[in-house]
Formats: sequence, C-alpha cells, structure tokens
Amino acid sequence: QVQLVESGGGLAQPGGSLRLSCVVPESILQNNVMAWWRQAPGKQREWVATVAFSQSYAVADSVKGRFTASRDSAKNTVDLQMDFLKPEDTGVYYCNTLPAMDYWGQGTQVTVSS
Repeated sequence: QVQLVESGGGLAQPGGSLRLSCVVPESILQNNVMAWWRQAPGKQREWVATVAFSQSYAVADSVKGRFTASRDSAKNTVDLQMDFLKPEDTGVYYCNTLPAMDYWGQGTQVTVSS
C-alpha cells in the first residue's frame, strides 16, 4: 500500500513560518510531479503548490510570495516552506502526486492563530 506521510504542522502565529515535509516512496517520487493540497474546516480540499522534477514550482495565488515547494530525492521528501503565515492558511495539509492518486495520507494540521 502506498504511504504518504506528512509532518511539520503545528500552531504558528500570524506572520510566522512552518516547514512541512512529506515522505514519499522513491518509486513514486522519481516518476511523478508532486503537489501539496490543503483542506480548511468546512471547505473542499484545494491545491496549494506543485513541484516538478526540475525543482521548478508553482503555487496558488493565495500563497504566492509566501510559500515555496521543493523536493529532495536523497531524502525522498517533498517540502513546503510556509512564511508570512495568515489565519486563512489554517487547515490540514496533504501531499500527493499531480494528478492526485486515490490514496491520501493522514495530512498534517496547520493552525495559524494569535
């Protein structure tokens, strides 16, 4: 069974930073574009960022200039550096391939609050 394991979430103050990491099976990481999604309470899951093989990445307009996505083939991880956090960034963050597989990990909770 595929395992995607997200970590790094927690409580942050507005303006603060968090770095999320997702352990991805090597075979999946080597062969897929990866992405981050998030789901805020009461809302649908939404795309946040994509990181391609070349380390180029794209982010949603709502996080542009604040979030950076990357991948580390040596560690088999994809990461999301989140700076200048806002309360509206609160939610559960997931990594997955792009397009997403049917399987989702447990996600990691991010709460931005003063």
